[in-house]
Amino acid sequence: MRLEGKVAIVTGGAKGLGQAMAERFASEGCKVIAADMGDLTYSNPNVEGIKLNVADAEGCKVFFDEVVAKYGRIDILVNNAGITRDTTTRKMTDDQWDAVINVNLKGVFNLTRYVGPYMQDQKSGSIINISSIVGVYGNYGQANYAASKAGVIGLTKTWAREFAAKGGNVRVNAIAPGYVMTDILKTVPQDLLDKFAAMTMIGRLGQPEEIANCALFLASEEASYVTGHVLEANGGMRL
Repeated sequence: MRLEGKVAIVTGGAKGLGQAMAERFASEGCKVIAADMGDLTYSNPNVEGIKLNVADAEGCKVFFDEVVAKYGRIDILVNNAGITRDTTTRKMTDDQWDAVINVNLKGVFNLTRYVGPYMQDQKSGSIINISSIVGVYGNYGQANYAASKAGVIGLTKTWAREFAAKGGNVRVNAIAPGYVMTDILKTVPQDLLDKFAAMTMIGRLGQPEEIANCALFLASEEASYVTGHVLEANGGMRL
């Protein structure tokens, strides 16, 4: 029970990677608040679903205050909520650019601007930002997504410095997953999935539980000397 007595927030926690991380944390004794615009697609006694749009700065402040009032502490924050609006730069609209940046990048800032300093005052905490292989290497037709996920890495390295200052003892790390079999990939034709798998060194796509295990490590005391790090969990893929 590596997270016994801890309180965690997982954004985008209603399904997919967020669900896998929320349930993995819960299995280790953690109380998890799964913040999402949609309802939970699963039932777990240690996971509470709360509606939240991370792009809504005021809503993030209200949510933060509610969590602190109810639980009295926040030990782990996973910034996982994200969207895609893929197209080439030539065809990309302002709305497509703004939507992705507002959720994937500004949304990470909107919540962490409250949780990070709170953890710093608390003298403990782990923040895990979900980036992407696309944020590390770029990808055709995903300029908005790549920019947002690269920005998340920049925030990670900056916050690792800021929130550890003055004895804050807050660790901030990022995970950059490769192609993982969530609902989004289940709509992709099998021939493309086979192509993606062949691009990895281990010859297959990832599973949500494997990313959840990475998050569990970074959230736990087993990673007590790890901060400012980007963990690439991509099966050895290079785009």
